[in-house]
This record gives sequence, C-alpha cells and structure tokens, in this order.
Amino acid sequence: MPIKLIAGLGNPGKKYESTRHNAGFWLVERLAAQHRLTLRKEPKFHALVARLDSASGPAWLQLPQTWMNESGSAVAALAQFHKIGADEILVVHDELDLPPGGVKIKQGGGHAGHNGLRDIIEKLGAPDFWRLRIGIGHPGDRAEVASFVLRPPRQEEASLISEAIEKSLAVWPSIAAGDMEKAMHRLHTGA
Repeated sequence: MPIKLIAGLGNPGKKYESTRHNAGFWLVERLAAQHRLTLRKEPKFHALVARLDSASGPAWLQLPQTWMNESGSAVAALAQFHKIGADEILVVHDELDLPPGGVKIKQGGGHAGHNGLRDIIEKLGAPDFWRLRIGIGHPGDRAEVASFVLRPPRQEEASLISEAIEKSLAVWPSIAAGDMEKAMHRLHTGA
C-alpha cells in the first residue's frame, strides 16, 4: 500500500533545529528540497505541510510544529482530514537504539520511551504505522537521554546521520510505492 503521509518528528524553532531529536525533520526537509517543494504552515494541521505527487499518487510531507511530545495532534489531524490509515503513514524519527548512521524501517511496535511516538500511537489509536528510524546513538546512561537528544550531534556523528538520511532518500521510490520489503532489504543489507 503506498505511503500517503510522511511525518518527520522534531521540535520547532531555531533553538532545536540542529539537535539530534530533529533527525526526522532533517529527512523530510531534504525530501522536500529534492522535489523542489516548499513546506507551508497549515494551522489546522499544526504543521508545515507540502504535497508530493508521485507515480503512486499524492503523499503529504509534514513537520509537526507542536512540541515533540504532542506530535500525535498534528499527525492525527492530517491523517483524519485526508482519510489516511495508520498503515499508510511513515513516521521518521531519531532512534537511540541505533548508532549514528544506522537506519531501519519497521511497522508497528511500541514507543520504546520515545514521547513523539507515544503521542502518535495515542492520538491515532493505533500503533501500526510505519517508522523510519534514524540512528543517533545513546549517551550510555538513561539519566542523560533528555539532554542528549536536545544537543547537536558531534561532527562525526552528524556526518553519519547525514549518510543515513541519504541512504533513506535513495530508497524513497520504493517507500512511496509501498514496497517496504524492497526498501527494507536495501536499507538493512546495503544491497
């Protein structure tokens, strides 16, 4: 089934734009730029939004302008308005459990402590949306996670995260078409 909504997670504002928690924003911003699209403020969706037309039909790019912990309000508002099912949504987010440069796609599951995912699951009423997980690494101590995700990555980490985003964009046609098996195979094996 083709993906009809790609929501990149992050926190709005200059203060947060270069922080690890905004890895989802970075991918969606690059996808928009690649297709020469401008993400425009859509107050009813609490987000910056652009329409991406592809062979698989239209898809909406979204950067929620709520705080990370309230991402579900934006994702649910757009999904409900356009009648998009959970299995037609791809949420792009930072992932502590993958090293910088790691990237994985999966469908469903829990939130693993990620407050953005927690809120989306709650507001959609379903956990079975797709997730594109961009590795940012882990600080090694759970007590340091909150400050870690709200700091910019070190230069070498930033390069690896950027490479993971490029790998993800390279499989975008498969993702757009809903051929997640092909996208996963290429991302997870490098083939």
